[in-house]
Amino acid sequence: MSNFEFVKLNQVCKKITDGSHYSPIGIDNGYPMLSVKDMLHNGFSYDDCKYVSEEDYNDLLKSDCVPKVNDVLIAKDGSYLKHVFVIKEEIKQGILSSIGILRPDLKKINPEYLKYYLHSNSVKETVAKKYVSGSALPRIILKNFGEIDIIYKPLIEQQKIAKILSDLDAKIEGNNRINSELEAMAKTLYDYWFVQFDFPDANGKPYKSTGGKMVWNQELKREIPEGWEVNNLEQFVELIAGNVSPKDINTNTLYIGLEHIPRRTIVLSEWETAAKINSNKCIFKKHDILFGKIRPYFHKVGIAFIDGITSTDTIVLRPRENSYQGFALQTVFTDDFVETATNSSTGSKMPRANWNILKNYKIATPSKEILNKYQLQFNNIIKKIELSVLENQELASLRDWLLPMLMNGQVSVGDVEEQLGMVAEGNAKYGKNIH
Repeated sequence: MSNFEFVKLNQVCKKITDGSHYSPIGIDNGYPMLSVKDMLHNGFSYDDCKYVSEEDYNDLLKSDCVPKVNDVLIAKDGSYLKHVFVIKEEIKQGILSSIGILRPDLKKINPEYLKYYLHSNSVKETVAKKYVSGSALPRIILKNFGEIDIIYKPLIEQQKIAKILSDLDAKIEGNNRINSELEAMAKTLYDYWFVQFDFPDANGKPYKSTGGKMVWNQELKREIPEGWEVNNLEQFVELIAGNVSPKDINTNTLYIGLEHIPRRTIVLSEWETAAKINSNKCIFKKHDILFGKIRPYFHKVGIAFIDGITSTDTIVLRPRENSYQGFALQTVFTDDFVETATNSSTGSKMPRANWNILKNYKIATPSKEILNKYQLQFNNIIKKIELSVLENQELASLRDWLLPMLMNGQVSVGDVEEQLGMVAEGNAKYGKNIH
């Protein structure tokens, strides 16, 4: 790397700063006020962000705490540089100081190239050694961050490298959009069958809306279809509480923590190796249900597509029968279950879900025949999602492998374009065999 030309980050950026160090009072409707917890790989999640008034937004705008198009935003506090992305469109939104803002000089550096460069492991290691302070909450020291070395290449080469990597990310994002649509289908199916009670009757017609008999149930304080029973959640799932010690964890052990479980989604698509885990964790198996144990994260629920371990901040549930999986997963995902978990949580500093109460959560239960029919449809959806999730892991692995190779010149842009072109045409598989 000694033959490369290096420049300092502050030589290719017009500005290096962060968001507001003052947090305005939140309101129900207004302008998004985002922090590092709202960052994703390629943008913000607005599901649970804070909102501020127009007056406060204008103050943020004057203080340059509203990111502009082509700004590179970095996770500055906590899991620093875990998320780095480029602002693609102008949105009225403010950011807090846990996010850093890099404003590239477009005549010197491509924003996407800079984003990917900062994603590389060598840069993260350098930042950890030189530009991070704090142990409980590590954060990047921005006043020194501008001194970091950037491998400088001509703009046209920067753009080509960025395009290769962003094309892989675009494929990942495309899969994610399809998965979101499939998830919506799964949720709609559950709502149609088990909330509206319009599951197919013996003649294949929607039960309730075509006059299926409903009866009052005293336990649930509502009407349910005739012949249905009321059961406890624990009749469908068992709690998995077995622990694994750090000595049993190796570099191949996969880890899903509370931080990997998205909010308001049922698909677990992120994980990491557990080599650095130094405390006891709980084992889970493929297709187990994981959900957040700490308030307010009870709506973090998903199905695992791998075997692995998870943190003590996560509850692991295993369906007692295959036909219970979709029904149990979607039940845990409902607003009513989340509300029950919230109201029954115990503890003052970090209230936790009380399984002794949740296991007795009452569920209107159809016949085994209906559950089997529902699971067949649920399986068709989940299998498609699982294939996309595993493909995304492969694509992300290829992207992360290519990133330093392209930056360091170990592989050429032309070779990579040719290989990826073959993949797109179906003549080759994804692989790390580019020379």
